Amino acid sequence: MTEKPEHLPEYLSRLADEDAARFITDGLLSGKDNVPAIALNQAAEPLPEGPRMRLRAIRDLIDDAMYIYRDDRPTQADAWLAPRLHAILRLTRAEAADPGLWNYLALGVAPDFVVWRHLSETKKTVNARYFKGPYHKQAFARLWWSAELFRNGSDYEPVVIACGNQDMLNTVLRLDVIDHRPTAQALVRLLKREVVRTGRDATAMGKAVNTAAATLMYDVIAPDTGRDAGAVQRWIDEGDEGLTVHHRPLPVGPAEEPAPEDSVARLTEYFEDLFADAPVRGKDKGEETPDED
Repeated sequence: MTEKPEHLPEYLSRLADEDAARFITDGLLSGKDNVPAIALNQAAEPLPEGPRMRLRAIRDLIDDAMYIYRDDRPTQADAWLAPRLHAILRLTRAEAADPGLWNYLALGVAPDFVVWRHLSETKKTVNARYFKGPYHKQAFARLWWSAELFRNGSDYEPVVIACGNQDMLNTVLRLDVIDHRPTAQALVRLLKREVVRTGRDATAMGKAVNTAAATLMYDVIAPDTGRDAGAVQRWIDEGDEGLTVHHRPLPVGPAEEPAPEDSVARLTEYFEDLFADAPVRGKDKGEETPDED
């Protein structure tokens, strides 16, 4: 099985897509080969050095996740890892939009995690997009962005709920409407109330919400408060000061105000009505959706 890199620098780097592609071999995707760490780091571009870019804390977190869920299905690690990765790797959205950072994290820091988490039991291989892919597919980008988009101000509990359903990550995360905080929180509330339970439910709900957004402006009927750039920057600055994030308790995110309750409640009721009429594959037969990756 693919192993932890033998050589880990002190700080994170970025690995351009064209360079990352050279290290994604059939042997790596099948979990048989390791990534040549020295060659990869020679190809990588160093990022500005600073406490929040130290990779040891991230690697320790990943090791902890793999240990905690060693006897469970790896999919169950997502809900635990997403908020903690976000709290430790304190990025601006512009920084998080750089695929080179996620390429390096997947190939240079934790290729063993990507194989452990995403190796298909049936195909016996890993989809290459978990190493180098869009933000809603790449192994670490999908977790960081799910925490960013589903947190409710400083509260990461909605992230835990959302990441407990794989289709919230696989389908709903990629929808543009999820950047509207009341929409994201309303969807999480339907999961919490078990109105939406299975992966197929989440997929159907996401499609219905996205389709309705073409004719109904959610930010008009359910307005949100503006993002608090100052609170986010203070949170990022704490990372640059070397703040330590403990793994066991659920961390606290940027001190932004939560989404307005009236807006969340209004959309929750509206989405529940949408879901009542949404076509869900296997719904009439009472089929459950397996926990798909």
